[in-house]
Amino acid sequence: MNMVKLPTKKADLFLRVAKGHFATSHSHINYYIDVTMQKTRLSEARAVARELVSAYKATTIVDTVLCLDGTEVIGACLASELTRDGFVNMNAHQTIYIVTPEHTTGSQLLFRDNTTPMITGKHVLILAASVTTGYTVQAAIEAVKYYGGMVAGLAAIFATVKECEGYPVASIFDPNDLPDYQTYDSHECPFCKAGQRIDALVNSYGYSKL
Repeated sequence: MNMVKLPTKKADLFLRVAKGHFATSHSHINYYIDVTMQKTRLSEARAVARELVSAYKATTIVDTVLCLDGTEVIGACLASELTRDGFVNMNAHQTIYIVTPEHTTGSQLLFRDNTTPMITGKHVLILAASVTTGYTVQAAIEAVKYYGGMVAGLAAIFATVKECEGYPVASIFDPNDLPDYQTYDSHECPFCKAGQRIDALVNSYGYSKL
């Protein structure tokens, strides 16, 4: 994988990308965007949280951050930023919970009895590594509502959409930072039609070369 680090308008944040033919579980894409460092390196996770918090600070009630795609470090940093200046939350403990769901074999999200109190009746901010097709975030929205929570917002490092299920998506990077980024239905992929082999299977956790 020929990974390239692209500078952006944000001095302390970078896009690490590889160009090629990649397959996700829902689509084919021409760029793999690596967010490993943002999710695992504390300094970058803090930078992501500081950037995202401006979309919610003093305007949105957040009781719980629901972390998808291994974004727990960012979620903890985001909760810290949200509570730094007396940010409003409505739960009895006056704190913000950081929650990770389980995934069933049918890709549904599941919360156990010990974690459902952190969702039920709470304002839940859904945090994802990326939002492109929106399938993962849609499942999270459905789960929050099923367990009696209220969706406070959607946040991501990279997103190709401005909203999902009627909720605005706040992201740090979007296709403006990567103008030739493309996503295709697997049956309509021009790379496949041209006989170009898939370089790697990818998701928000990483890649596996073929």
